[in-house]
Amino acid sequence: MALKIAIQMDHIANISIAGDTSFALALEAQARGHELYHYTPDRLTMSGTDVTAAMEKLEVRDVEGDHFTLGDKVRTSLRDMDVVLLRQDPPFDMNYITTTHMLEMVHPDTLVVNNPRSVRNAPEKIFVMEYGDLMPETIVTLDLDEIRAFREKHGDIILKPLYGNGGAGVFHLREGDRNLTSLMEMFSQLTREPIIAQRYLKDVRAGDKRILLIDGKPVGAINRVPAESDTRSNMHVGGQAVETTMTERELEICARIGPELEKRGLTLVGIDVIGGLMTEINVTSPTGVREVKKFGGADIAALFWDAIEAKL
Repeated sequence: MALKIAIQMDHIANISIAGDTSFALALEAQARGHELYHYTPDRLTMSGTDVTAAMEKLEVRDVEGDHFTLGDKVRTSLRDMDVVLLRQDPPFDMNYITTTHMLEMVHPDTLVVNNPRSVRNAPEKIFVMEYGDLMPETIVTLDLDEIRAFREKHGDIILKPLYGNGGAGVFHLREGDRNLTSLMEMFSQLTREPIIAQRYLKDVRAGDKRILLIDGKPVGAINRVPAESDTRSNMHVGGQAVETTMTERELEICARIGPELEKRGLTLVGIDVIGGLMTEINVTSPTGVREVKKFGGADIAALFWDAIEAKL
């Protein structure tokens, strides 16, 4: 049976299709005969418990520079959809959180993936703190004295925004670096939110592995190796994706967190692992699906829609 699928995402005109997971999911859904609709988060309207969006019918093509066609905007109730994909990128700010409240009004009558309540309650750099024995030493704070004491104990550290994404605002402070106070002043001017201080993992030079899970089960991985001149491995900032396999330690991590992901309705999740330690659990719009397939791994988009169709 054909499904009506709405994708809530950053505008499709602005994506890079070579590595965009939302686009990969759209391609596979279309190949299965499902109807696709597109809207951006700013088009949502809530009236009581009814949530509508100005949607456009969507057709996609795997052709760089000519990858989509949109129909006319029609304000449509999300309850008229079978599935809504929650796929806009962070920052995970109050605007993002508000959209999860709106989507929760229609879920599960309309299946929202990932579950909007769970997305809201599992910020990617906080949810991971529930698994302290699987991750590097980390603190979340705005207290400069706490961060100084943390660096005194661990030497090299990473500072990063609590709700950032794509490697933006990530700093590597070596032991004795005199920029800590200035960086904290900068962060305090940009946000009232705490920041993260984390023990620097030298193994990042060998790569930051992205492992993708569907309903809590690992289905593929890629390794992201940072450029020689950068600490960050994110592909948005020059990290290179390379073929990889999952180690026993990484499978152990997946086995530990998998049941909770499935319980929370977090269907598609990407975790980041450096040297056998998990640094993030990505639940908003995890990427890596196209890269896994490119290197001969599983067709994760197909596995994703198998899982969704089974739920319905």
